[in-house]
Amino acid sequence: MSIATGQRADIRVVTKERLEGNAQRWRRFGEPVPAGESLRQDGTPDYGLFGPGSMVWQVLLHPATIVFQFAFQGTLQSTYRPIVAGVRDWDPMSRKARKGELTFFDLFERGQRNSGMHAPMWLADTPSAELMAKHLHNIHGKVAGDVIDVAEPELGGYNAAGPRDAMWAALTEMHSMLWLYENLAYRNGKRPHRLSDADRDQYFAEAAAYCRLVGSNEAEIPHNKADLDALYGTYDVMFGVPESGNYWPDGSGRFDKAMFSNMKKNFHRSQIPAIIYAVVLDHGLFKKMALGAGPERQRKSVGMDAKASKKAVRKFTRLRPLAWLFQRGAFERHYMRLMWGPDGVKLIENARRLEAEHGFGGPRNLTNSRPA
Repeated sequence: MSIATGQRADIRVVTKERLEGNAQRWRRFGEPVPAGESLRQDGTPDYGLFGPGSMVWQVLLHPATIVFQFAFQGTLQSTYRPIVAGVRDWDPMSRKARKGELTFFDLFERGQRNSGMHAPMWLADTPSAELMAKHLHNIHGKVAGDVIDVAEPELGGYNAAGPRDAMWAALTEMHSMLWLYENLAYRNGKRPHRLSDADRDQYFAEAAAYCRLVGSNEAEIPHNKADLDALYGTYDVMFGVPESGNYWPDGSGRFDKAMFSNMKKNFHRSQIPAIIYAVVLDHGLFKKMALGAGPERQRKSVGMDAKASKKAVRKFTRLRPLAWLFQRGAFERHYMRLMWGPDGVKLIENARRLEAEHGFGGPRNLTNSRPA
């Protein structure tokens, strides 16, 4: 049956309620318990993996991170070839593309669930973090295959729940948030600026707990920025965006072309808000910011030569004032609810309150005022 006829016609239509979603779009195993609202066995508050005063919370809770997190994560993860292969072969978008049922709303909703489903692992108590990690591990257990790229069989296969690929999923999330914060977060009455080497090292030392939670190989987990740089060097062959990575291993065509032809074919005017969020912002303007703000290694991974890389940096410099507007109160609150969900909003607001109560709030991580 055609997507545009019969019982399936409604999946092309996007109402305001469907666009925003309810808590069930992000929630698994019931409502997560916010950090500090439960006790450990020794009677102390359970702040989860990080807690007030941590460098991870400083970075994560800034309004800029709340708005741009998914776009920056997606930009970096799209260069890690095993993740691309997993999406190509197993993602619901891939299955819908094969059936001819993919819409622009599916692209939006795929990104929409990302931040909010990660929030319990970053901002909830330990049991909530472990439950979400277990859920994602079980889902990713099916995401495995023998071919990363049909043109380079020597790369071998991928396993999203395996130690290597789970570790890189976590590291690309954490690394992209750090460079987002350093390049877009207006704070302390200053323009965005780099953290000290000590604070950067502390950030990755704390992030090790997250890598451990998702099942990384303990011997490979980086504990400072130098460790991470060395790890990128070790796995350099796994980063890049060759066109051949888009071909389904069974010879049935290209995932990317099938996806975009489907979305255009199944367009409905009610999808325009989803297109604005997903195509114009997250995969458009915000991605351009991510490419210009990111490390040289990332621009090389997407195929930019030295000239194109410099052009991307210049473009980012021109676009950065827009980032200040997007991280202001009204838009940040809107995007927080839209991309993090109701539970995510509660977790963020609770964590910010804890930061303030412990003396870490205010200008350190919540002020996004633009300097004169």
